[in-house]
Amino acid sequence: MKKRLAKLVAASKTTVTDVYGVGPVVAATVLGYVGDVRRFQSKDHFAAYNATAPIEASSGNRHVHRLSLRGNRQLNHAMHMAAVTQIRNPGTAGRTYYDRRIAAGMPHRSALRALKRKVSDAIYRRLIEDANTQRRKAVRGPGGQSGNDSVSSVAGSHPELPDLRTSHSRTAPQPTTTSAQKQLLTPLPAPRRRHTGRSATGVKMQPRQRPRSGQRQERS
Repeated sequence: MKKRLAKLVAASKTTVTDVYGVGPVVAATVLGYVGDVRRFQSKDHFAAYNATAPIEASSGNRHVHRLSLRGNRQLNHAMHMAAVTQIRNPGTAGRTYYDRRIAAGMPHRSALRALKRKVSDAIYRRLIEDANTQRRKAVRGPGGQSGNDSVSSVAGSHPELPDLRTSHSRTAPQPTTTSAQKQLLTPLPAPRRRHTGRSATGVKMQPRQRPRSGQRQERS
């Protein structure tokens, strides 16, 4: 199970595991429950979600804070495991912070809760950095350059006309001219000319006889 989680966390390319005490199990828990970290406006909202933000329970001159029971308990347990791991290893930043709190007179549980909040803030920063890195890669594209500006930067200017590609659609292109429009645009054939012996007034015309030689044609 741990090997499978380790492969999944490695495939996500997250930097949450750079926080001391955050192993594959803790990282998988964080990534699984957080999802898109941009839904949290700040580290305070993230701490309230994972229940590492203590709730003030002061009374009179006594200022105390108690554990929040409203947040995600699975995430809170993940923060707890990371904080305990830091306390168990001297020389870590978390152990130094814990010892400083204890030296200031803070009880063990209060110091542990304060360290859990520090772990929450560190994980939140890593998640934000991962989200920004993925967004920059998405803007630059797979070639490492932003959008189509790579073509224009090499050519010196944007192309005047876009490249034309043959459509991959199997459907034949539909003609823009309908059958009714074709009938209107097709010229009609000229009517056949009928040969008739009648004139325009309907009178039958006789052929004019030529005068014989030696005879004069009478004038009408």
